[in-house]
Amino acid sequence: MSKEIPKCKKFTGYKPCYPDHNCWEDGCKDNLAIGTKILIINLDAMGDVLMSTAQLPGLKRKFPVSTIYWITLKNAVGLLKHNPLIDKVFPYDFESISVLNELKFDYVMNVDKSQRSGALAMSIKADKKLGFGVNEDGKIIPLNEGAYYNYRLGMDDNLKFMINNRTGQDYLSETFENDYKNDEYVFKFSDDELLFTADYKNEVGLTDKDEIIGFNTGCSELFPNKKMTLEQHEVLIERFLSYNRFKIVLLGGPEDTERNNYLEETFRGKIISTPTTMGVRKGACFENIPQLIITGDTFGMHLAIALKKYVIAWFGLSCWTEIELYNRGVILYPAGLDCAPCWKKECPYNLECIQMIDLERIENETVKYFDSKK
Repeated sequence: MSKEIPKCKKFTGYKPCYPDHNCWEDGCKDNLAIGTKILIINLDAMGDVLMSTAQLPGLKRKFPVSTIYWITLKNAVGLLKHNPLIDKVFPYDFESISVLNELKFDYVMNVDKSQRSGALAMSIKADKKLGFGVNEDGKIIPLNEGAYYNYRLGMDDNLKFMINNRTGQDYLSETFENDYKNDEYVFKFSDDELLFTADYKNEVGLTDKDEIIGFNTGCSELFPNKKMTLEQHEVLIERFLSYNRFKIVLLGGPEDTERNNYLEETFRGKIISTPTTMGVRKGACFENIPQLIITGDTFGMHLAIALKKYVIAWFGLSCWTEIELYNRGVILYPAGLDCAPCWKKECPYNLECIQMIDLERIENETVKYFDSKK
């Protein structure tokens, strides 16, 4: 006799949700409704993935009974781990795409303006598609009216660089027809990760009473001109050490190892250089240690925002108006420099925007922040 397959979030058809309980024969214990099924596609930069998590609270307000799936690149999967508003995270690979192509969604929401993500959005079965797809000529296209402003930003440099003053969360909310209430990024640690962080602080001699400054020293290799020079880092670290009150912690990923090793050697025994090759979750644990983060417009900046740190961020080639610090920080940008922002990978003007970084203001804002906490 055929039976109806339970429509419960926990039911898989593979094994019981609870030992010794036959969900199929006896019914669900929890019966958690699937509700509105949403797939978010976000295959771009890791910082963008973190920023896109700010859409989740609004989606849950709009669809309180819902199941949210997310597909992202393998290197970003860890950023979504333990997220209480996401039901399932898929790594972008053949197996995941094979599964997703057999599912049916109420909404597919594609963050990325790329052929890869657009093609995936077009291939998924859904009642409504928001964001961006591709047409038969492979051109990226907006899929709904709410995506048009976001789409225009990619096509109109004057709008993006000179006119727009909306944050990325703001216009992505419009793209997703979401209710914009300046929601924060969503990132959660496990209990084991919090214990790991506490153990590491104890190991390197840091306490909760210390005034700890974190330096994100580098950036991704895709846009190498998003970082300070080593000389600028040296000047700032020297100034902070002269106060005899601050602890300095270097942060970063594998691409920053050489820079951090150089700075650690330069200030041997005076600063702490955290490991750079232990993966994104451990990297987040290390970035959770300082109260204040000094950073360029990088993944590390977005992680600091997600961790609700006080952020002092400098900008040059990228668009500072698109970043929301939630009243926890200061944005520095090269005012009056006609060529910034530009989003160029190579600078024809000797990186003038980096040379203009106001180190004295970074110092003053940092001291001001810690003084305000006394």
